[in-house]
Amino acid sequence: MTVDAPRLRLIDATFYERYVRLRLPFRFGVVTLNEAPQVFVRAIVRRADGHEGNGISAELLVPKWFDKSPQLSNEENFDQLRRALAIARRYMLNADTNTLFGLSAAVEAAHHAACEKAGLNGLIASFGLSLMERAMIDAVARIEGMSVFALVRDNRIALDTSTAPDLADFDIAAFLSALIPSSSIQVRHTVGLVDALTRKETLDKRLNDGLPESLEEAIAAYGHRYFKLKVTGDIAADIARLIRISAVLDRSAGDYRTTLDGNEQFAEIGGVIELWRRIGAEPSLTRLKASILFVEQPIVRTRALTEPIHALGHDIPVEIDESDADIGVFPKARALGYRGISAKSCKGVYRALLNRARIARWNGEDGAGRYFMSAEDLTTQAGVAVQQDLALATLIGASHVERNGHHYVDGMAGAPAAEQTAFLAAHPNLYQRAPNGSVRLHIASGALDLTTLDTPGFGTGVIPDFSAMRLSPAKD
Repeated sequence: MTVDAPRLRLIDATFYERYVRLRLPFRFGVVTLNEAPQVFVRAIVRRADGHEGNGISAELLVPKWFDKSPQLSNEENFDQLRRALAIARRYMLNADTNTLFGLSAAVEAAHHAACEKAGLNGLIASFGLSLMERAMIDAVARIEGMSVFALVRDNRIALDTSTAPDLADFDIAAFLSALIPSSSIQVRHTVGLVDALTRKETLDKRLNDGLPESLEEAIAAYGHRYFKLKVTGDIAADIARLIRISAVLDRSAGDYRTTLDGNEQFAEIGGVIELWRRIGAEPSLTRLKASILFVEQPIVRTRALTEPIHALGHDIPVEIDESDADIGVFPKARALGYRGISAKSCKGVYRALLNRARIARWNGEDGAGRYFMSAEDLTTQAGVAVQQDLALATLIGASHVERNGHHYVDGMAGAPAAEQTAFLAAHPNLYQRAPNGSVRLHIASGALDLTTLDTPGFGTGVIPDFSAMRLSPAKD
C-alpha cells in the first residue's frame, strides 16, 4: 500500500434522479426497456487534514439485469437498486477514517451481508457500493488536482490485495503504475433483440430525429467495426437473426469483429454448444463466426458457477458477467473453464482493477492472451456515467467497449441546455452538438476520443445541474 495515500471520511452523500426516455426500445434478455431513472450521487469527503471536497457518480437504474425475477416489476427493480445505494451510504458514513480502498474494503462484507438480509443479491449490493466508491474517488481526485489515471498510477487509492488473497504476493503497486490509458477507444455497437437491421425495416415507424435507426445506418453514420450481438437461447430464432445480421455486416462493416451476449438465456452449457455448432454449420455465417471474439455469460446465474464449460471454452472464450457478484467469483469461474470477466463501472472500480491484476498474473503463468477482461455497457448515459465508465475501460486496457446509450437515447437531450453546453465545452472531442440542439457522443471511424478524460476528478470535470433533478426516494 502507498504510505502517503490520503486518508478520509465520508461526511455526507445525497442522491438525485433524472428520468431517461429511450428513443428506441432496447430489448435484452427478458426485458424491453423504454425508460428508466438515472441516479446521481453527490458525496462530500473530508481528508484527515480537514480539507473537504465534493465528488459525483451516476448510473441508470436498469430493470431485469441485476435481478431477473419475472415476479418483480420494473419499479420494484428500481427500488432494489436504490436500497442497496442507501445501505452503502450508511456503512460508508459509519466507517472510520481510512484510505479510499481501505474504506471500501472495510465495509464491503458487512454491506453485502446487509443487502443479502434485505433480499438483495450480490450484483445489486455491488451497484450501491460502486456508486459510492466512484463519487468518493472523484472527490479525492478533485481535492488532489489529479485525474483518476494519475490517482491509480501512483496508487493514491491505496489498493491492496487484502480482499483477493490469491494475489497476496502480487506487486499491485507495480501493476498499477504500468496501466497506461489510451487516447481513444473503439465503440462496440450493441444489436438488441428488437433492433431494426436495415433502413427498409424502419420506413413505417421512422423517428427522423437525425440519429441512426437501424444497424446499417449506425455503421454508415459512425464507422463501426465492433459489434455485440444479443441471442435469446431459442437456437432456431437466433440462427435466423444472425444470418440477417451477418448479411448487413458482411456488406457494410469491412473487417469487423463481434461478441455474442447470451444474457443468461441458456439453462445449461449444452444449449450454447449446440448454438455454436449450428453457427459453424451455416455457410452464410462463416465470416461472422470467424469474427466472434468471445461469448458473454450465456448460462443462467443459478447454474453458471456449478458446472464446467470447458467443452465450449476450448473452441471460443467465454466470460462471466451477471454471476460476477463479488471479488471471489473470477477464480471460481476460471476453474470451470471461463477465460474472461466483464468490467462494468456498476460492479466496482476496485474489483475491476483486482480482476485485471489476476489476468496479468494468470497470463504470465499460462500464456499471454489466454485470459481477458472486456468492457461492457449498462446503457450508460452521456455525461458523468459514460465518462466514468470510459475512464475505467481504458484503465483496464480495453481497446473496444460496448456502448449503447448513445444509440437508444438522444444524448443529453433530457438535461438543461446549460449543462449540455458545459459538458461540450469541457470535452469538445468526446461530444458534438446535433442539429436538434442536443449534445451527443461524437463517434468517428468507430472510435471515441478520450483525451479530455485526463482531467482532475474521475473523468468528468463538469458538475451536473442538481437543481434540475429530483431527490431520489432511496432509503435504507
